[in-house]
Amino acid sequence: MREYNFDGLIGPTHNYAGLSPGNLASQTHGGQSSQPREAALQGLEKMRFVAELGVGQAVLPPQPRPSLRTLRTLGFTGTDEEVITRAARDAEHLLRLTSSASAMWTANAATVAPSADTADGRVHLTPANLTQMFHRAIEADTTHAVLRAIFADPKHFQVHAPLPGAAHFADEGAANHTRLETRGHKAVHLLAWGRSAWQDVKGPQRFPARQTLEASEALARLHQLDPGQVVLPQQHPDGIDAGAFHTDVLAVGNERFLMLHALAFVDHPALLQTLRQKLGADFRSVVATNDELPVKDAVKAYPFNSQVLSLPDGTMAIVAPIESRETPHARAFLERVVAEDNPVKAVHYLDVRQSMNNGGGPACLRQRISLTDAERAAITADVFYSPALHETLAAWVRRHYRDVLRPDDVRDPLLARETMTALDELTRLLKLGSVYDFQQ
Repeated sequence: MREYNFDGLIGPTHNYAGLSPGNLASQTHGGQSSQPREAALQGLEKMRFVAELGVGQAVLPPQPRPSLRTLRTLGFTGTDEEVITRAARDAEHLLRLTSSASAMWTANAATVAPSADTADGRVHLTPANLTQMFHRAIEADTTHAVLRAIFADPKHFQVHAPLPGAAHFADEGAANHTRLETRGHKAVHLLAWGRSAWQDVKGPQRFPARQTLEASEALARLHQLDPGQVVLPQQHPDGIDAGAFHTDVLAVGNERFLMLHALAFVDHPALLQTLRQKLGADFRSVVATNDELPVKDAVKAYPFNSQVLSLPDGTMAIVAPIESRETPHARAFLERVVAEDNPVKAVHYLDVRQSMNNGGGPACLRQRISLTDAERAAITADVFYSPALHETLAAWVRRHYRDVLRPDDVRDPLLARETMTALDELTRLLKLGSVYDFQQ
């Protein structure tokens, strides 16, 4: 198998609406002007950098915003332009919710299990229902359509429908999923959760816990994982209250390596002991204490929302946001990781400020999917990174994206028309077919 990082291409309506309680960066920058063109080009540069390290790279398309289908479901009628005008006049908060740019964070798009781990030997993908936040829940149907278009061959892939909605099965995707593996041992799937819909467990007091235990259990069943290789740790309530709304804000793992903050999980020493028992002596972990790396700095700088990548030479590298270099405690921790006895030998800092300002770092922007050569060959969509595709997408961005998007610009029906024109062209470039509502 080879791992491919499917990055979300940041869309033409990238904006800062401050819609997510618990996401401190999102709340801090809400109402500010954004730079959609710069944001998309930053994301493409990250894809280029990862590909040039020798790591598999691919792309997922943006979602159309505002979501006109959602606005029509909520009672706004007329032409596309009339729907937007009426929503802006009568319920601007709904227009802002349906104009969210959050689908760019494809770590939340789905949870994926590779064919090596599933009972039927197929890759299993389940789009996240994201029911905790309305502006994110509207992503699920389009994500499902996109994944079905890319992973279309039923011989190799099983694309499930999102879990049933409502609070009981709230699912936030791979942002709460970590796959670990050592030579000679079966892979272990950490499916973390923040609250239980059924059991009485202590939860956060300040911000909502988004993933349920019941959703994590359902994903393990759907993906036909060996129950003995599934671990279900609870996110630490204090970590969530500090702004770690997803696991990947305070923990990241890759193959035999896991780095985490002490407030990532409840009873992390017991979790690490379980992982050592399942993965053997080759498993390595690095824990940041709150004294070494205050959780407020971890949430501000996102050193754990980094990509830990396996390189062709057998070592690993961390791709971290530039904010981690600029925050002394975060930089010192990452330097300690590189210096210690583990597979990580380098850390690289990249500028993804446009995404960071909205609450997502390098790890938020990608969905990890491991594929065999046969599975890779079964995908006919043109979504795998190449220098030629990079230039095509960069030219597409420069052709269609606005340089600046001000908060009131989401009221402009012309923006929606520009976006539909751009995305219609993009589906042809990526050979996806008609995956958007407006193309039906």
